Amino acid sequence: MSLQSRLVVVHPDAQVLAEAAASRLLTRILDLQSVRSPVHVVLTGGTVGIKTLAAVAANPVRDAVDWTGVHLWWGDERYLPAGDADRNETQAREALLDHLDVLPADNVHAMPSTDGEHDVDEAAAAYAEELARYAPEGASAPVFDITLLGMGPDAHVASLFPGHPGGTVTGQSTVGVRSSPKPPPERVSLTFETIQASHEVWIIAAGAEKADAVKAGLDGADKAEAPVAAAVGAQLTLWLLDSAAAGR
Repeated sequence: MSLQSRLVVVHPDAQVLAEAAASRLLTRILDLQSVRSPVHVVLTGGTVGIKTLAAVAANPVRDAVDWTGVHLWWGDERYLPAGDADRNETQAREALLDHLDVLPADNVHAMPSTDGEHDVDEAAAAYAEELARYAPEGASAPVFDITLLGMGPDAHVASLFPGHPGGTVTGQSTVGVRSSPKPPPERVSLTFETIQASHEVWIIAAGAEKADAVKAGLDGADKAEAPVAAAVGAQLTLWLLDSAAAGR
């Protein structure tokens, strides 16, 4: 595979997209485990992202994965109380993680909640410390094997929004997001530097309301206007779309 390859795969609808993405994810993890361990995967939230995790849970191939050798991270999180229904972690646990009895609790690296005695910037710093614990020498975070990202109609990824200062942060692995244009206002997010260090970035998007953002991303728009355009992997950027999102 050449460096920074890009691939676009279109599926007929959101449900098929989620099931196909789940199968692809499981197969890729198995391929990676044949040559190294552990494998580091970044999870995403959003409607189709959580559908994908539910499809992983329902796929019999999930039991072929050695989950003791998989570490799970998040690209962003809503800064809310632990267990809040709107947290990506809560939704991921319900869709997938609670079904993986063999997944060690220490392999699940959830972003901090408001339950701790810190503000959103301190929460981001705490997650940066967790990332650093698993980082190779000279790096601030693990080199993620697969980073899953959803995308909003405004072309945001993780919690990096158009025209928002979080998207311009450099020199750190995480950022505390305030005054998010999408509620809740406070979030924790990986930075573009961390995302772009991933071996593979998979952007999963469904729905006609995403079509303009998909086009902007694939056309290489300025990341200030379409942050998804900067969501690229060091080896592969994979766009997994349904036909509506690919409409333009």
